[in-house]
Amino acid sequence: MRSRVPLALVAFLAAGCAAPEVPLTRTVDHVDDYHGTKVPDPYRWLEDAADPEVRAWVDAQNRSTEAFLSRVPDRDALRARLTELWDFERFGVPRKEGGRLFYTRNDGLQDQAVLWVQGSADAAPRVLLDPNGLSTDGTVALVQWEPSRDGALLAYGLSSAGSDWVEWRVREVDSGKDRPDHLKWSKFSGLSWAKDDSGFWYNRYDAPREGEEYEGVLENQKLCFHRLGEPQEKDAVVYARPDHPRWGFGAQATEDGRWLVVHVWEGSQPENRIYLADLANPAATVKPLLDEGDAGWEFVDNEGGTLLFKTDKGAPKGRVVAVDAADATPGRWRTIVPEAEETLEAAVAVGGRLVGTYLKDARSEVRVFGLDGKPERTLALPGTGFAGFFTGKRSDPEAFFVYTDFFTPSAILRCEPATGKVEARFTPRVPFDPAEFEVEQVFYSSADGTRVPMFVARRKGLAKDGERPVLLYAYGGFRIPLSPFFSVSNLVWMERGGVLAVANIRGGGEYGEAWHEAALGPNRPRAFEDFCAAGEWLCGNGWTKPSRLAIAGGSNGGLLVGACMTRRPELFGAALPSMGVLDMLRYHKFTIGWAWSHEYGTSDDPEAFRWLLGYSPYHNLRKGTRYPPTLVCTADTDDRVVPAHSYKFAAALQAAQEGGAPAFLRVDVRSGHGMGAPTRMQIARAADQLAFLVGVLR
Repeated sequence: MRSRVPLALVAFLAAGCAAPEVPLTRTVDHVDDYHGTKVPDPYRWLEDAADPEVRAWVDAQNRSTEAFLSRVPDRDALRARLTELWDFERFGVPRKEGGRLFYTRNDGLQDQAVLWVQGSADAAPRVLLDPNGLSTDGTVALVQWEPSRDGALLAYGLSSAGSDWVEWRVREVDSGKDRPDHLKWSKFSGLSWAKDDSGFWYNRYDAPREGEEYEGVLENQKLCFHRLGEPQEKDAVVYARPDHPRWGFGAQATEDGRWLVVHVWEGSQPENRIYLADLANPAATVKPLLDEGDAGWEFVDNEGGTLLFKTDKGAPKGRVVAVDAADATPGRWRTIVPEAEETLEAAVAVGGRLVGTYLKDARSEVRVFGLDGKPERTLALPGTGFAGFFTGKRSDPEAFFVYTDFFTPSAILRCEPATGKVEARFTPRVPFDPAEFEVEQVFYSSADGTRVPMFVARRKGLAKDGERPVLLYAYGGFRIPLSPFFSVSNLVWMERGGVLAVANIRGGGEYGEAWHEAALGPNRPRAFEDFCAAGEWLCGNGWTKPSRLAIAGGSNGGLLVGACMTRRPELFGAALPSMGVLDMLRYHKFTIGWAWSHEYGTSDDPEAFRWLLGYSPYHNLRKGTRYPPTLVCTADTDDRVVPAHSYKFAAALQAAQEGGAPAFLRVDVRSGHGMGAPTRMQIARAADQLAFLVGVLR
């Protein structure tokens, strides 16, 4: 495959850097019949990640990508600056149990954060669990942990190589020694201790067949209770629904120990069910409480038999209602916190109050209510950004939470809901001056006239000369909102004169369920239209031009990038799709992919097949088209969005590309969808993505 040189690379190549050729990828004569429509899949063989030929192909792709990136003159400087800025102390939100404070801390460049415990306010904190010694390459991560109610024990979950599979163990807090408890094949699971700390509820799947650990379809999750000291084989199955193999369960014991609240979910749809078990009765079983499955429900707190839930039932932007455990008919519900103009993202009971986190044009507001729902105050935040992940109990006088924005690394704040006092507990120090940067929120019109918000961040005083390199980022799916967030990679981009644009496109949750539903199923192209309209706005308002406009996104955002670069290749100067859902006809055939069917639809349905084929990035690449320079990123043990998506898309792009613009694949080894990725791996990937943009946005 002979590379021809695009104008965007003239300056780069003039410096003496030849454009490396990508390895040829063989094709197979494979054709699928979807409802009478024949669809070729010439790279089907790349789906077999265990095939030695696929592994050799991945190695060859990585070598080709490395050959290109190694010749970008600024690559070493970018990595050095990323490493310098990444080297700052970072903390997780603390948890209090049994008079002890538990929190994670990374001293800067540790591959994995370390779990610390502090016995009292004046006691010296000590290391309770350091995952950095659990593997030689830093790829074993502490991804979940839950102290017992008396603070004497810690249940903790480890992930290896970025997999979603979690193995649970139990550690004694005082001695630091592990008990023999060892639980496997747990995924998409929380953990909740019994009131007497005799054991805990968790979720697991049956052990997968050998060779299918990272790709096999996941069904029939079980809610189990593990009694301490017993082998996993004796764990009681508390609830399972073989008649609904795609149901999953999340159990939470109430603070008073009276109820086991079970969230019953199916895939990614926001609607769920609530089931309940009365733990005061040892013979009680799990029974339906809210079983319509037509709304989202999140447990907040209880007072005896009255349970509080955050829900969008009858309130698309969210409210808090009280439900009687003895009679949950809708006519007996009581609204405690009514729906507001802003979107209610989360609600917790702490400090004898209800604390609600709201989104106002994608920015956080934190409001405090009495337990009766009476408004009391709005907490003062350090800036205009994101606040959330509150921890605490109703009986606690204080709560901890995180605050961040584009120029503020995640700070841990402490608040007293009763007084409104907010103070910093852990404040990271990063060697840059936030006063040198600025951000504004703009609103632009999409193709159908919808008003869409977007944050535009950059160095102060940056002139709109139409030549700025701009990195446009979005997600647009699964009702996930994008609030301001801190990123070392984005900061380095802006230090070098780049502009960062974050678009709050439809499909997310910025304006509640209606914003999400606007880009659901057959309406998914509205998210693509919103994203392209953001790029057009940036070009039309003096910031940049198409050849200097890069787009980036991961997972569902990778789909977004893939769909937009195939729909509007002339609009973009570079594309960075990461861990993307790129084969929309087969995504549901692997691991948990079926769970996204509510979001996208599946090719099993004739009508959905037509709209999926209309935008599936892998199927919409056309030979002889000048696509923007593209660096496709994935990881070889990603068991959420399997790497075959990226493998097939990259191979097809390399075959279709006209004009010689780079089309490379970068595959992290022993890494997954992002969970627990070692710091060194995060820095390396960020350096390569920035180096790629520097190399092609000319």
